[in-house]
Amino acid sequence: MTQKVQIIIDGKTVDLPVLEATEGRNVVDVRGLINEGIYTYDPGFLSTAACDSEITYIDGDEGVLMYRGYPIEQLAEKSSHLEVSYLLFNGHLPSASELKAFEQEIISRMAVDEHFQHIFDGFTAQSHPMSMTCAAVAGLASLYHEGLDIYDEDHRRETALNLIAKIPTIAAMTYKKTQGEAFIPPDPSLNYAENFLHMCFGKKGRAPDVNPVISAAMDRIFILHADHEQNASTSTVRLAGSTEADPYAAIAAGIAALWGPSHGGANEAVLDMLSEIGDESQIDQYVAKAQDKDDPFRLMGFGHRVYKNFDPRATVMQSSCDAVFKELGVDDPLLNVARKLEQIAREEDYFIERNLYPNIDFYSGITLKAIGIPVPMFTVIFTLGRMPGWISHWNEMLSSPFKIGRPRQLYLGPGPRDYVDVGSR
Repeated sequence: MTQKVQIIIDGKTVDLPVLEATEGRNVVDVRGLINEGIYTYDPGFLSTAACDSEITYIDGDEGVLMYRGYPIEQLAEKSSHLEVSYLLFNGHLPSASELKAFEQEIISRMAVDEHFQHIFDGFTAQSHPMSMTCAAVAGLASLYHEGLDIYDEDHRRETALNLIAKIPTIAAMTYKKTQGEAFIPPDPSLNYAENFLHMCFGKKGRAPDVNPVISAAMDRIFILHADHEQNASTSTVRLAGSTEADPYAAIAAGIAALWGPSHGGANEAVLDMLSEIGDESQIDQYVAKAQDKDDPFRLMGFGHRVYKNFDPRATVMQSSCDAVFKELGVDDPLLNVARKLEQIAREEDYFIERNLYPNIDFYSGITLKAIGIPVPMFTVIFTLGRMPGWISHWNEMLSSPFKIGRPRQLYLGPGPRDYVDVGSR
């Protein structure tokens, strides 16, 4: 039996259909309310489904994250970032031959036009990496706008290949700019994660030398960040894309949204917090501050807005974090603070009762620090990982009829009033 919801407006009963989800909560279709002269009110869109999608499913209560129906735990353990990218964009896992061809298509497109590289000349080494990344991705539109038809499936696929291929190169160029070093071109003999690490840490004229443990951990970070349903940045890409904007501009808009400290900047906040604590001897003092509701200090990287009991990505990332620490023999005061905080969060009742478990930002942040990635680059890494999710959502929206995004508002300003001449005020 089809479900419906009835509401009464000035004595009139209005039926609203309920749309059934394949997983998770059903939604009430409120589009008919506009005919009754009324809108719904939902600040932050916390209770609003602005689209339908077949890409990613999250159950925050149960700690479930699935890409196209595949659990994140299985993908992170058995897959690669490029295989996951193929899955997100195409809707199915590739065959061995399809995966090999896709990997070759990506690797062959990783290089960035030498003339275009001069876009970085407008920045200094002190410029924030996200400003450079955002500008460079938007700038790609200048190379690929001619003849681009966003309603052509082949054109959208080519755009996806370009963005997934070039974002590690742009990210690495951003890093090199902050270090005042020469750019390193991609190497066709390396895989996706290896290429990124080589372009970051390699030196001109030297053969690639990438640690396989570090490469595997970086690839897993990319997988775990590849998509996360209708978050702020993905919704921004869809909203910008709904205007029929150039896809590179729409993705740049998503990058700008990701830059916010409440979104992609969360793993940066973890390291800022660890720096504030400074030393293991200060941990008890700061834990007490965190428990004091009148103290502004907050523990970053614990708990999650979506996941109520545990973050499935963090469970996977923990093992990679351990492997990196073991491989590098890390002895860093801040990472020692992180390990102690992790132990406290898993053992003390205060944290357990409030579900303040270490989340993906906690483990990715301390892993990136151990690898040697500067803190301001953390959100750029997030950008790199999230690219296939953004472009897949953009492609999904363009693949079927859609409307330009146009949220409504609850107006609370003054009513009509007459203009008063400036001399009479």
